[in-house]
Amino acid sequence: MLNDHNSYMGLAIKEAEKGVGRTSPNPAVGAIIVKDGCIVGRGYHEKAGTPHAEINAIADAGQSTQGATLYVTLEPCNHTGRTPPCTEAILRAGIAKVVIGMSDPNPRVTGGGADYLQRKGVEVCRGVLEQQCRALNNPFIKHSATGLPWMIMKAGVSLDGKITFSPGRGAALTGAASKRYVHQLRNQVDALLIGVETALIDDPSLTTRLDGITDIRDPLRIVLDSRLRLPTNARMLSQVSSAATWIFCGAEAPLEKEAELVRCGARIFRMPLDGDQRVDLLAVLRCLGQLNLTSVLVEGGARVHGAFYSQGLIDELLLFYAPFIIGDQGTPLVQGYCLNQRVEAPRLNDCSVVPLGDDVLFRALIQR
Repeated sequence: MLNDHNSYMGLAIKEAEKGVGRTSPNPAVGAIIVKDGCIVGRGYHEKAGTPHAEINAIADAGQSTQGATLYVTLEPCNHTGRTPPCTEAILRAGIAKVVIGMSDPNPRVTGGGADYLQRKGVEVCRGVLEQQCRALNNPFIKHSATGLPWMIMKAGVSLDGKITFSPGRGAALTGAASKRYVHQLRNQVDALLIGVETALIDDPSLTTRLDGITDIRDPLRIVLDSRLRLPTNARMLSQVSSAATWIFCGAEAPLEKEAELVRCGARIFRMPLDGDQRVDLLAVLRCLGQLNLTSVLVEGGARVHGAFYSQGLIDELLLFYAPFIIGDQGTPLVQGYCLNQRVEAPRLNDCSVVPLGDDVLFRALIQR
């Protein structure tokens, strides 16, 4: 039997983790109901449009909710969206106390659910394991505050920071453990993004492949292709996949090629170009945010990495280091970006180093 808020909230976080990658554009949320020192109900939000974590936990508790305490990782909603307000369900269930991990980040509703419950006589405690609860939902938090998706820059690199053995030569640098980690991440994000040069060199499938796991899905595929050079026989357009391919091009890209790509199943978005005649990245992100994409994995190549990084559009770094040096002929991690002195570098938070087989993963969040 547990006896403190942190322990029960930790269990609610474990419930929330079950929904990570399946709830977008909603957050991953978990809930635990406790009565007389015993857990009587558990629940998590499984998918957008389905009941929220609180509702599932209340249903699991059955007749044991009267006078109980609800632990929930995110402030209960007090508005009607695709589902009714959770606050009303909490009141009907007779729950006496609600312990909240983090407030709803939506500036239009922050505090609304907690304040409403307090006005109705429910005891409310806020901010329990708040940082852990927030870490579950970085994409939801950013999208709620800015309308833009959470951007993750991922790359497999040598110890000297090269992503290919030579220019124009695509080949995996990292091992099986890193590959599995990447595919687990693909199974969670809304979309993958590459530049057309990577598409032309590697002809990637950009799908999720995880042996032994049945609950997998392909993320949306995004290609930055200002002149629509992607061939119609590209693997991502000819393979069997449940996910779509979106191509972002410039206004002057050929209409005939657009029609061919559309016939192959692609969706074309015409965007303004920047000074280098490449697709304007911020315009792309605004478009994706408006279409309710909350997380994007940027898989390259070097110029795409450099463009996103130099414009301050990356939120998280995932660099998989292989145990060797390539040398001068290799392609650097980023191109088109230059740092002149240390004080100009973005601040990194929550840095970690994780061994993955013979490789090492460096992960960090970029401070804004």
